[in-house]
Amino acid sequence: MTESAALQPLAITQGDSAGIGAEIIVKAFRDAPDQLRGCFVAGDVATLRRAAQVVATGAVVMPVLQLSDVQEALQCPPRCVPVWQVDSPASALPPPPFGQISAHAGQMAGDCVVWAANAALRGDVAGLVTAPLNKAALSLAGAPYVAFPGHTELLQSLAAAHQGLTISQCPVRMMLANDELRVVLVSIHLSMRDALAAVTFENVLQSLLITHNALKALLGRVPRIGVAGLNPHAGEGGLFGTEEGDIIAPAVALARQQGVSASDPQAPDTIFMRARATGEHSGEFDVVLAMYHDQGLIPVKYLGVEKGVNVTLGLPLVRTSPDHGTAFDMAGTGRADASSLIEAVRMARLLSGQRDKSHRYPSAGLG
Repeated sequence: MTESAALQPLAITQGDSAGIGAEIIVKAFRDAPDQLRGCFVAGDVATLRRAAQVVATGAVVMPVLQLSDVQEALQCPPRCVPVWQVDSPASALPPPPFGQISAHAGQMAGDCVVWAANAALRGDVAGLVTAPLNKAALSLAGAPYVAFPGHTELLQSLAAAHQGLTISQCPVRMMLANDELRVVLVSIHLSMRDALAAVTFENVLQSLLITHNALKALLGRVPRIGVAGLNPHAGEGGLFGTEEGDIIAPAVALARQQGVSASDPQAPDTIFMRARATGEHSGEFDVVLAMYHDQGLIPVKYLGVEKGVNVTLGLPLVRTSPDHGTAFDMAGTGRADASSLIEAVRMARLLSGQRDKSHRYPSAGLG
């Protein structure tokens, strides 16, 4: 069996066609052909061809090939962009203008995710890498997408339906990773008020167990989980809040009884520095459990958004994405950086048990 035959195709969804998604996809196929071998785009051929024109170097335009079968992606030559044309009402229209929120772009982005997720759930592809979509555009697309704040919640719903479960029976968590830091979030896209209310014993315990199981499988050992407190100084013994003692610490204690290696709640202003791995020293923790979205994402993105990868833990499929948004202000200029997308592909390879051509496991925060 050839090396390429041992792979399964990996789907990359195009994201919002008014953003930078298609541009960074074309750049990734152009600049990292070894890492992108066997990948294809679940998207709109016209959108990818427009992106190829935007990022063209002189008179050299990347060819965009329409697939008749996703398995053809395994045999495509390097430095071309294989595309599976997703059937969507939006594909009958020309690509929308760059930088504009539209229901058209939202529907196309959502339909690409649904197609790729269902393909992964059927086992037709090894997993999916999702280019950024715009949450406002997704909502403008109406039913069913108006019910979902973003990729994670949409994928959770699709996975639950595939397994005959309710959404609550298919819990997921978001992990953000780069070469220096990994962070898992207790809650994702909630208002600050709702995020505070989501710091419950059940949610913290569930987050610890999902993180433990996912990282144990990836690292081959029990991961060291650093637990961030909710309040300044982790509550300072109850002076600045009691959630650490009333909620977080009891959840940690029960998780420990189930084999989880987790710290007591730690001061959130220092725990990320303690967990950070650099060339000079390894981190004190393998991952930090953050209590809400911005608490965890700010330190990861500060270390370098161009290398960050978003991984959804708990799904019965592999899903990664770059750690940035649609960048409407940059769309159509050809200046967008594809590094995070390439890292997301590498991470998806690792999660699906595949290696890249050089036989190096992807770093992407999991080395």
